[in-house]
Amino acid sequence: MADVAIERGDGHGAASGGDGGGHADEHATTTGLPSTKLAMWLFLASECLLFGALISTYILYRGSDPLGGPTPEDVYDIPYTSVSSFVLLASSLTMVLALAAAQKRDIVRMRLWLLTTALLGLSFVGGQVYEFTTFYNEGLGIDTNLFGTTFYVLTGFHGVHVTVGILMLLSLVGMSWADRLPPDASFPVEMIGLYWHFVDIVWIVIFTVVYLIPSGAPPG
Repeated sequence: MADVAIERGDGHGAASGGDGGGHADEHATTTGLPSTKLAMWLFLASECLLFGALISTYILYRGSDPLGGPTPEDVYDIPYTSVSSFVLLASSLTMVLALAAAQKRDIVRMRLWLLTTALLGLSFVGGQVYEFTTFYNEGLGIDTNLFGTTFYVLTGFHGVHVTVGILMLLSLVGMSWADRLPPDASFPVEMIGLYWHFVDIVWIVIFTVVYLIPSGAPPG
């Protein structure tokens, strides 16, 4: 939006602010960050606390379940989940490429990389649905035991976040096709990118804690 305001007239931009910052400075905060970016960082910080609580709850209950039923060792398919994880992490690269294209105002490539990112995310969510279905068929439901409850809530909550990210990516592409984005679309792409990279980083933690670290069977 700042670029659009500047393109409309250099004199007007200089008159509206002592340092010539124009429209961008109107939305700046005392931290020096635009209000939208600050809000996104605060939102992600709150999400860190939420995921931290869910991960801690999973760690507490996964290896000491008095209800019986399948354990992590009974149901996990590490090679399959590793491939699914790689697909999601690869989407971070395509997100970076989308931002780079937006900064160069290469709208065609920006759309291409945004769609690629969404497709990779959709592949991850599809893989997660398949995994959940397999686990359920093997006897692990959300109410089977504490492990099942904490596992499905944690990984399912993350899957919902990935789905929301996919919808945001597709919305950006749709807005681009409808000419509802400014010529320099780097700022909205960057905001969605912050969210997407956060979701990827959280999955690295979840994958490590949930799938790679042994649960430790209860004594006796």
